[in-house]
Amino acid sequence: MNKAYQLANAAKPTVRQLKWQQTEFYGLISYGMPVFTGKQYGDGFTPPAVFWPEDMDTDGWCETAQNAGMRGLILTCKHYDGFCLWPTAFTQYSVKNSNWLDGAGDLVRLLSDSCKKFGLKFGVYLAPWDRHEKSYGSGKEYDDFFCGLLTELLSNYGDIFCVWLDGICGSDETREQKYDWARYYRIIRELQPEAAIAFRGPDVRWCSNERGNVREAEWSPVPAGLGVQDDGSTVPSVNKKIHLLSPDIGSRKAIKGETRFIWYPCEVSLPMRLHWFFDDKDKYSVKTKDKLLKIYFNSVGNNSCLMLGLSPNKRGALDEIDGQILTAFGQDIANMFGGNILSSDGKIVNMQNSDDLSVENLRSAEMSSFWYADNQNGKPELQILFDKTEVFDKIVLSENIADGQHIESFEIFALNDRSKWKSIYQGSTVGYKRICDIKPIRTTGLKIVFSDFRDFLELSHIRIN
Repeated sequence: MNKAYQLANAAKPTVRQLKWQQTEFYGLISYGMPVFTGKQYGDGFTPPAVFWPEDMDTDGWCETAQNAGMRGLILTCKHYDGFCLWPTAFTQYSVKNSNWLDGAGDLVRLLSDSCKKFGLKFGVYLAPWDRHEKSYGSGKEYDDFFCGLLTELLSNYGDIFCVWLDGICGSDETREQKYDWARYYRIIRELQPEAAIAFRGPDVRWCSNERGNVREAEWSPVPAGLGVQDDGSTVPSVNKKIHLLSPDIGSRKAIKGETRFIWYPCEVSLPMRLHWFFDDKDKYSVKTKDKLLKIYFNSVGNNSCLMLGLSPNKRGALDEIDGQILTAFGQDIANMFGGNILSSDGKIVNMQNSDDLSVENLRSAEMSSFWYADNQNGKPELQILFDKTEVFDKIVLSENIADGQHIESFEIFALNDRSKWKSIYQGSTVGYKRICDIKPIRTTGLKIVFSDFRDFLELSHIRIN
């Protein structure tokens, strides 16, 4: 194993990254002035009085999110137009000068309270780009303003699981602002130390498209040059051609020669409709349940998290069709993965190093309970022998990513009616979770062969549905 391998193996997630990964599926509530103007990018000049939802229903948002199987919601607290959805002390361009609730409304408070009520995590989206604030482009003066907003959000609304920092600065701006990312990160770490910083941050990387497309092999340990440090700095990669849009950022070939690695897991984010903010014309673009299932398998089921954009309408409610599709989707996910055949049937056979690291640990969903494969065996394998014929079409594998990501390829076989092993699935990486979606099969046994892995192999869980 070369030096690059050793360094890549040493990259491990922080506690906050683990908690973020275990959230798996959450929503982004896109709400603000664009809902009322019909413009996805506000210009910052729309009067606050235009913001006037007739029937704000944050409980309804959370109920729909819960029905869909989401574990958290993030709110666009300030988008590019600069309009703030809470009564901030730092600008007059906020809900306090709208007619909504006679200027006494606080959408951040409403949603954070609703999330607590429904057992959901709460997160905040904040865009540094501001097309309203006059100090934008002034340097430190604007950074002081932005840090004031950030401090309010992180101090007054309870625990925040994710801070989504949008790094975009529009090309039509004549005022250029160099964002003080290191200062923003320090505030987040001080006020919400368990919050993951996503998109333009050191904890979570974006999948780089809004279509739900990911790589077949999605690695979390990647060259440090693909990310950003807590101090806001970046380091160059040895391979100058590698970037976040590259089709391969973690294989042996891609990391060859690299000397610095970080744990930088992937977030897949896309809107439920054509656009992020509500638009009447988007009603025919709502993603179907089958489309959502495919996206879920390719994201949550491929070592990533899924953030799905939800767009409440002018009244402040989600359209009925969105709610119906999301509820049906959530029911399907619950039915698909609600049980585990391995909990009640199946003898797991393999050489094991000790009782503490037994293959029996694979029945537990706890990451801290795992099977450590004997690294003296070039291709470790597990056999699962059922007491009776079982029927299923999903096999889920999970690594103990607290100790890194190591599996490079694996193959699953099933016993056919002639008691012969037949290949039914070939996979690459596993990471936090790999959902193997197969044709429905009737069998009395499975065999999983791990063809390639880095240094050692720790599998934490197997689910058969």
